Amino acid sequence: MTAATTTPVSRDALLAQLRSAVGPAHVLTGDQATRRFRKGHRTGEGPVLAVVRPASLWEQWQVLEAAVAAGRIVIMQAANTGLTGGSTPDGSGYDREIVLINTLRITGVQVLGDGAQVVCLPGATLDKLEQVLAPLGREPHSVIGSSCIGASVLGGICNNSGGSLVRRGPAYTELALYAQVRADGSLALVNHLGIALGATPQEILTRLQNGDYRDADIAHDAQRAASDPRYAAAVRDVDQDSPARFNADPSRLFEASGSAGKLCLFAVRLDTFPKVPSTVFYIGSNAANDLTTVRRHLLTALPELPIAGEYIHRTAYDIGEKYGKDTFLLIDRFGTARVPAAFALKSRVDGFFERLGLRGVSDRIIQALTNLLPSHLPPRMRQWRERYEHHLLLRVSTDTADATRAFLTEHFSGSASGGWFECDAQEGRKAFLHRFAIAGAAIRYREVHRAQVEDIVALDVALRRNDRDWVEQLPAEVEADMVHKLYYGHFFCHVFHQDYIVKKGVDPLAMEHRMWALLDARRAEYPAEHNVGHLYVAKPALADFYRRLDPSNSLNPGIGHTARGKNWEACCDRPSGWPQGYSE
Repeated sequence: MTAATTTPVSRDALLAQLRSAVGPAHVLTGDQATRRFRKGHRTGEGPVLAVVRPASLWEQWQVLEAAVAAGRIVIMQAANTGLTGGSTPDGSGYDREIVLINTLRITGVQVLGDGAQVVCLPGATLDKLEQVLAPLGREPHSVIGSSCIGASVLGGICNNSGGSLVRRGPAYTELALYAQVRADGSLALVNHLGIALGATPQEILTRLQNGDYRDADIAHDAQRAASDPRYAAAVRDVDQDSPARFNADPSRLFEASGSAGKLCLFAVRLDTFPKVPSTVFYIGSNAANDLTTVRRHLLTALPELPIAGEYIHRTAYDIGEKYGKDTFLLIDRFGTARVPAAFALKSRVDGFFERLGLRGVSDRIIQALTNLLPSHLPPRMRQWRERYEHHLLLRVSTDTADATRAFLTEHFSGSASGGWFECDAQEGRKAFLHRFAIAGAAIRYREVHRAQVEDIVALDVALRRNDRDWVEQLPAEVEADMVHKLYYGHFFCHVFHQDYIVKKGVDPLAMEHRMWALLDARRAEYPAEHNVGHLYVAKPALADFYRRLDPSNSLNPGIGHTARGKNWEACCDRPSGWPQGYSE
């Protein structure tokens, strides 16, 4: 199932083809119309020939076919969360024009059987999947986190995204339907979904879109996994001198999984998980070793793994409380479903003011308004913030709550360094919501304090499972170049988010490279759970994986600081060259 090879096509002729495929209203051109698609939420921005928004899988195929045949670059995008810039252009240093295909109009979650598995189409969000599964008493791989900003299910698979749930590991599947651009420029549709859907692209994609298949068409191949089958054992092995998970782990790179836009995905098939009753404990300490002991004991001694264990440092707590308040309140009052629309509106407002030479207007207005509001966090959380530097939010299944409670009572009995309390339902919900609101707080801080802040260096880092020295100690000369350091993350997996707010006048790229050297000395892996985007260098195994998936370098070229040129020829607009470690 292949399409024709590359043929020279003019810009106007290609735009006409795209408009014919999806309708003129859904082919966007011009800086203002395309801004919210070509500019990432946190990082990444560049020009595009057009943003195209297909409404069906067949339209998506037609758009892809036209762009590839015309010799253009294609970047696939869903929610454009923009954490590492992996679904937007990165500057202008490309050798071909870019067609950006945004798939959010192609919604759809199809429940298989009793709900143990689902098929998700390109525009399916984690939030929508969670809503579909809730009446069945089941959950997706990830809940509240990336879903807060409308992240797509397929984006998680492409990025090997991690998440807060200790039992489930990175997003992973070996069952997918995707298009691949082959070395000769031809386009092939590959059906590894395990569902018989026909022979031609139009038949396969139309039948899938309509759910036109029976139970007899669905294969259940034990050799093809729809979630990570090894993670629970890996995270329990706390004495291993290696991380439990990281983005470039070769054992978790498989076709769509970890593909980072080097394939064009049409659907993935995933496992779902039973939703279990849970209890939340809030732990605070001024001694990092307290939390290390809690982590090692609960990972090895409980009959079932904890559900989640989220770490917050006091500085991150404070920045999140003040600068993440609007995100918290939006989700608290209206749920995660409203967040993508709120971000889209904010992007349009910012775009309007940026044309007038004014940056960050919406951030400053929102911050001024939220500063007038009282604290939104429960009193006991605020008390723990005053007492303790390190905070751990622990969620366990109710059937292990007694064992957890007994351990915490014994460990902290008479302790001068730490303490804990058991959350009621509201406290537990708000504690975890606060943790996820922290993730965007540094961005707001940067926009409000532009006079003092150059930019943010945002890293997600996987430490070794046996590493007891998890609290970072920076050299004085590095510390002096920072306004704030925000540490938070998935503590039981030993995956940390580290956001460094860099002082005005300090080169953030140079700072990032200094941080990489420090992390290399600690034998950490990074990125831990987001794709390399345009921030990180793809290590050789990951770069080789990208090259095998996309031998002509037509899809998302330059990802992970790899070559941008057609057929992987070097193409670099950075005067300083590529960072050390560039795999080419």
